[in-house]
Order: sequence, then C-alpha cells, then structure tokens
Amino acid sequence: MTQLRDAHNRQIDYLRMSVTDRCDFRCVYCMAEDMTFLPRQQVLGLEELERIARIFVGLGVKKIRLTGGEPLVRQGVVGLCERIAALPGLRELVMTTNGSQLVKLATPLARAGVKRLNISLDSLDAAKFHAITRTGQLQQVLDGIEAAREAGFERIKLNAVVMKGRNAEEVADLVNFAIASGLDLSFIEEMPLGDVGRSRGESFCSSDEVKALIAERHTLIDSAEQSGGPARYVRLPDHPQTRIGFISPHSHNFCATCNRVRLTVEGRLLLCLGHENAIDLRALLRRHPISDQPAIDAIHAALQRKPLRHEFSSGGEVQVLRFMNASGG
Repeated sequence: MTQLRDAHNRQIDYLRMSVTDRCDFRCVYCMAEDMTFLPRQQVLGLEELERIARIFVGLGVKKIRLTGGEPLVRQGVVGLCERIAALPGLRELVMTTNGSQLVKLATPLARAGVKRLNISLDSLDAAKFHAITRTGQLQQVLDGIEAAREAGFERIKLNAVVMKGRNAEEVADLVNFAIASGLDLSFIEEMPLGDVGRSRGESFCSSDEVKALIAERHTLIDSAEQSGGPARYVRLPDHPQTRIGFISPHSHNFCATCNRVRLTVEGRLLLCLGHENAIDLRALLRRHPISDQPAIDAIHAALQRKPLRHEFSSGGEVQVLRFMNASGG
C-alpha cells in the first residue's frame, strides 16, 4: 500500500468529508444569512462518498471526519456511517455536528460505529445562541448533548468559536459547563472564509486571550496530547476528566504537522483550508465508474502541490471566497 505523503514529507492519514453543504443553522461565522445551496446533481451521492472513503482508507487514511454544513440533515447519513466505519484499516470514524438532531440520532450514530463527536456550542445564553446561529434553539442542542452523553461515544468534545462582542465573555461559563458535563472543549479562532456580511477583524479573539481568561479561574498545564487534529490541549489539574483545546489558525499556525485534506460535498479535494487549489474527484469518479486508479493517481499528484501553510490574517478581510459550510466543517 502506497502511503499518502505530500511534497513536504507530511503523511496524510486524516480525511474530512463534507456530506452536505446544507444546514439548519446560519451561524454568523460560517455563512451568510441568505444562502444559496448546491443543486442536487452537483452533490456527491452516498455511494460516491462511500467510494471516496474506501479509496482513501486504501491509501492509508486512518481517520475520517464527516462534516457539513450539518451532516445530520443529509438523508441516509446513518447508513453511510455504518458502511464507512466498517472499512478495513480505518481506525476511527468521527463527526462534527451542531447538535440539533442528536436527540433523535445520537444512539443510531453510536451503533453505526461513529467513535467520537464534536458538537458546536458557542453560547449558553439562549438569546445569544439564537443571535449567533440565527435559527438555532439552545435547549434543543443541550438536549442533544445529553443524548450523546448517554449514547456511549468514546469521547465528546464541544467546540466554541470565540468572538468579541458576541460570546467572549462566556469563556469561563463554557469551561464550567464542560467540567460539569465531563466533556472536552476546544476554543477556535474565527477563520476568514466567505463574505458573511460583516468585518471579522473587530470580533477576532486570539487563543492567547481566551487562555488568559480561563487562567483567571483555573490552573492550566500544557499537554502534549493529540486527537489527530490541529488542537493544542491543556489540562486542568482539579478536573482531570476535561481537556481544553485551542485551534489557532491565526496566532499559532499548526501547518507544520498538517496531516489532513478535505473533501467538499461537490467532490473537490481541498489540499489546504486556506487556499483554493483543489482537484475535481467527482469528475474522475463519474468518468471512471469501474476503476479507482485514475482518482488514486490524481490524489498522489495533487498532494505534491499541497501548500506548506495557509496565510490567514486576523485583519478581517475575506481571504477565501468559499464559505465554511462549503469547505467541510
């Protein structure tokens, strides 16, 4: 088996797959309020998504994360999870979700073989939560988190995008909620993807600022733990069941250890979140319905063009026109 390596000798063993660009929320950091979604014929079918997952696992990918949009609004997603989780050689199938559908789907997902969940939770204030998500109801997500806790996943992590003027003052409350729930929590710097109708520079809150807010209340110990993604973790000595992570694309660039590529739901393999260079796997799959070799050759060739790093700035300007919901979570 030929392992996937890029031109910088980084091993690629993690694929983030978007199963839909659609979402039942309209989060202010992810998309515009009035979105136009892809027509059905441009979206990969479930069989095509499974085929791509099989190709990448055959090339040594050990971890697949299903994302969106909101993956749980895609019809047939639980069955897709079951088929991907059963692929020989895959170490773990994980998912990022907004939590809105978990009351209904948490147990089926766990039974299908999803090992871990990341659940977005940007506020514990119902009014602020609704303002950030534009459509979401906080209690529905809290009930979903509880359903996930009861469903038996190996680990659950909460994700919060911190923005000044919107939820930065809730950092301590979110940490306390994670501690009380026995869950991990990652704080994420906002990324400049897509024109969301406002300047991002005014709201930017760095991971160092967030860490300082937490340190006012808790002792933090740096940890070398890895979850296979870009988060850097700290531990709280008084609460060993909870890890706090920081995903810092601006302030602490994590590109040197990048081990992942992203598949958009229209079949574009993004080599870097911060660049537009991509290959069209959908066209290759549809042109070669029997043989996977053309797609395999194209993947190997494309990885030689994977950039060394992204070049995000925190000034607020849009640097990539593609919205986050079209990028694979």
